[in-house]
Amino acid sequence: MSRRTWTLLTSVVLVMVFGLLGVFVPVPYVALGPGPTHDTLGSSQGRPVVRIEGTKTFPTSGHLNMTTVSVTDELSIFSALTFWVSGDYALAPRELYFPPDKTEQQVQRTNTRAFRNSQTSAETAALRHLGYPTELVAEEIVADSPAEGVIQPGDELLAANGTQLSDPQSLIDALSGIKAGQRVTIRFRHEQQQPQRTTIRLAQPPDDRSQGFLGVQPGLRPQVDFEVDIRLPDIGGPSAGLMFSLAVVDKLTPGELTDGKFIAGTGEIDSQGNVGRIGGIGFKMTNAHQAGAQIFLVPEGNCAAAKSQAPEGMRLIEVGTLGEAVDALNSVRAGETPPRC
Repeated sequence: MSRRTWTLLTSVVLVMVFGLLGVFVPVPYVALGPGPTHDTLGSSQGRPVVRIEGTKTFPTSGHLNMTTVSVTDELSIFSALTFWVSGDYALAPRELYFPPDKTEQQVQRTNTRAFRNSQTSAETAALRHLGYPTELVAEEIVADSPAEGVIQPGDELLAANGTQLSDPQSLIDALSGIKAGQRVTIRFRHEQQQPQRTTIRLAQPPDDRSQGFLGVQPGLRPQVDFEVDIRLPDIGGPSAGLMFSLAVVDKLTPGELTDGKFIAGTGEIDSQGNVGRIGGIGFKMTNAHQAGAQIFLVPEGNCAAAKSQAPEGMRLIEVGTLGEAVDALNSVRAGETPPRC
């Protein structure tokens, strides 16, 4: 063969090799983009996203949409480049979303647990906002901690060292000044049993605190005689909490919180109604805007990023607590101007 033929064949082989590498060789990145958005006042798979039974509820209108970020895994060189060039997606190191020391099943369980915890916190925050009584409970027990095997998740926490407990801060205050190796007396109730008392020796904390470590993650649980059921399949993570809480508030109070408008938003929420910052605010606003949202509720910690990424014409409302979010929507309904980013 002539040199020209050899050069041509070599070029064809190299192109084929690079093509195969581009298609089949994975890269250590994931693509982040706009994910699904769901109306928390609506239905999913034939059932209400937020269902309340056993008490009076009120009609709602409009939308209160929770928003998500999509994560596309198993990218090849070519697919990663395609996502990046599109301008609608961003690439991020895979290890941030799929830690190398965890399997994909473990990551999925973690996300599912975070979503389930956000539902519980959303319910508690909403009912607490509406004035229903709450009790302090052990939300989680840290593995290999002094409390493991003694106190169970869901147990009601009544007192610590003789101090009556009412909220998470009261437990923190009761343990203040007690160091590792010292004992603390906890009075608690398991399910519907009689209260019991136990003495636990505190361990060395996993961080630099001088206070001893008990291993109980406290939280509030509403004391109501009706059921709130929040369900949305195939969604993970904690960032829908605020919108779930607003849906509960809207259904349990007269009047329409949205005034018929299409409102979307995001934000983690704890059982006391504090709204935390989230990731992917730009992607969430993009999909909400495409779905028809006119107003977007933004955690105060995300406002700077939201202002720089907001779609044209979208109204951004800054919220730091559930109460602030409710007040802001009431202001919109009254024709007033709520705090903006």
